[in-house]
Amino acid sequence: MFDKNFLWGTASSSYQIEGAFTEDGKGVSIWDTFSNKPGNIAHNENGNEACDHYHRYREDIALMKSLSIQAYRFSISWTRIFPDGIVKDSDGNVHFNQAGLDFYDNIVNCCLENGIEPFITLYHWDLPQALEDNGGWLNRQTAYIFADYAEFICEHFSDRVVNIATINEPQIISGLGYMNGLHAPGKKLDCISVLSVIHHLALAHGLAVTRMRAVAKQPIKTGFSSTGDLCFPASECDEDIDAARAESFKIVTGNMTFNHTIFCDMTCLGRYPDIVGTGLHLEKGLEKIGHYKELPFVKDGDSELMHQPIDFLGINVYNGHEVSVTGHIKKKPGSPRTALGWPVTPGVMNYGIRYMYERYNLPIYIFEDGLACNDIISLDGKVHDSNRIDFLTRYLTDLEKAYKAGVPILGYFHWSFTDNFEWHSGYDPRFGLVFVDYETQQRIPKDSAYWYSDLIRQSCN
Repeated sequence: MFDKNFLWGTASSSYQIEGAFTEDGKGVSIWDTFSNKPGNIAHNENGNEACDHYHRYREDIALMKSLSIQAYRFSISWTRIFPDGIVKDSDGNVHFNQAGLDFYDNIVNCCLENGIEPFITLYHWDLPQALEDNGGWLNRQTAYIFADYAEFICEHFSDRVVNIATINEPQIISGLGYMNGLHAPGKKLDCISVLSVIHHLALAHGLAVTRMRAVAKQPIKTGFSSTGDLCFPASECDEDIDAARAESFKIVTGNMTFNHTIFCDMTCLGRYPDIVGTGLHLEKGLEKIGHYKELPFVKDGDSELMHQPIDFLGINVYNGHEVSVTGHIKKKPGSPRTALGWPVTPGVMNYGIRYMYERYNLPIYIFEDGLACNDIISLDGKVHDSNRIDFLTRYLTDLEKAYKAGVPILGYFHWSFTDNFEWHSGYDPRFGLVFVDYETQQRIPKDSAYWYSDLIRQSCN
């Protein structure tokens, strides 16, 4: 399928797997606060224990090695190292929690000891609560504090870690966290405020890239993870292909946050999005604003700060929209869907990824892709997830088409390695290659784990 240099990995995020939410000096994050408020999470569940990866990381990484997994993408919990989020005091002195830093040192070292390449994500949604109390991503100063954090992490880990991503899915942070309240911090803000969150996240990314490159102990590779609507054509005719491309990057009121265009255009192309004629200018508060630059939070020079050279674009993709020259194709009744109700659309892995490369001209990692199932332990004590194997076969077959068409796809990271806390949906949806019994914390590799392991071995031969 792919050549021997293609990287096969798996992914996780700190809040979803670590647990140990008050141990060893860790501070409170917005997800600690949000998930412990009744009514925010399905069944009033939380990530307080999650998969107990904090205590079981060696077991998990050893299991990765046994399955031939080549790379592990994980995120760092900001509050484990800086409990209140602040990196430097007023005199410029750095104060950090040694136990938290030791934990991530141990993860990195354990990966390397097992021949697994560590990929660090600096921020996967768990903002320190103390920073949120001071405005969170609505506060421009948070971007500069994030840059302090990025600088510290890079300086400490870049002797061993080459790949460091800044931010995971700014679209979800702004949309589910600050617009519709489904995610922490649970806010429901107006259009201008939500755009300011996106803007400050883009600023944080650019500042972080600059600061990391200045202190790295070896040349690092950096980028971020993006998600949003992507489309694929209903046929191979040029008209459908062009229509799907155009729809993939269209900004409308219905996808104001769930699109690649706004964040990626600012950070990768150095241009502000056109909010006139897109539908956004009709949103409350934007009626009299003619251009993005007229928004109240935009400062002179911001575009230059955001637009820094990066080495890769991470794409998190689970589904897409089928499009013809006449518009979106309505899904047929009974079309396949995941346990979260998401449509199964492998075509997005071919054309959607092609469109992203055409627009941004950056090497690509698929940083997340996978299937939510309602997996169970069968009577034989095993977990038979044939649906996941079928899903991955279809999606990777289409990804291979983009790869063979010349898109520089560097690697694929399955989401996720273990089942985990799936944000506002709690523990019901299972994305993992490895089943987790949350009462005993027993790990059981599913059939898909062995299938994925065989795929990796075959690809390396």
